Amino acid sequence: MDLPLLTYKPTTQNHRVVSFGTADLNEDTPYIYRLEDAASYPEIRDVIWACYRQVFSEHATLAFNRQITLESQLVNRVITVRDFIRGLAKSERFYNTVVAVNDNYRLVEVCLRRFLGRSAYNQDEKIAWSIKIGTLGFSGFVDALLDSEEYTQAFGDFTVPYQRKRMEGRPFNLVTPRYGYEYRDKVGTTTTDWRFTIEKFYNRKFQERRLPEGDPRKYRELAAAIAPKTRYAQQLRASDLDYLAKVPRRR
Repeated sequence: MDLPLLTYKPTTQNHRVVSFGTADLNEDTPYIYRLEDAASYPEIRDVIWACYRQVFSEHATLAFNRQITLESQLVNRVITVRDFIRGLAKSERFYNTVVAVNDNYRLVEVCLRRFLGRSAYNQDEKIAWSIKIGTLGFSGFVDALLDSEEYTQAFGDFTVPYQRKRMEGRPFNLVTPRYGYEYRDKVGTTTTDWRFTIEKFYNRKFQERRLPEGDPRKYRELAAAIAPKTRYAQQLRASDLDYLAKVPRRR
């Protein structure tokens, strides 16, 4: 059953602040790629590369991520930019590199940045879109994002998504999808990276977890918490002793 998107109240963050106009314009301001402005083949190729950079988060598009059929359709204007973005998002390469290695919450965060050009407002929005993934699957989630009113008003059919409104921390769509804590801990980065290995080796808590049962070193913190009072031996000099008083008398 298709559940409606849960309502959530957006919080005030930088990506919701109205553009500051000339204060946002500098050398990092993203160029807006539109299919209507592409009159020649090189310009259409620039639009295609912009789509790849936005969806796959790459400055240098890898050959095995390319979708030749979709490129040909866009060059001949059989499909729109929105359809091209949709095809890239539903491709096998995107699924293997982004979808399969993330949980739903992080997947929502990555997709909002790449398809809507903004970060998630808060945890409530992540939960709402995660329910969409659970009920519609990832393909239905992509359709819900790209067919949403927000996407239509921001980009329409012929504009490549870009980071919108206040420019801070750009480009923030360059998120490494495989470096969430789930991937590090479960897939094996923390076990194969030598930095994590050395950190664990020299970490005292890690060493204590490997101690056998009954080892006194496991109870050092407990013993220190008790804080017993140290008793020192009495300092007594031989000259202070009255030997004659201590010798028993004979009657």
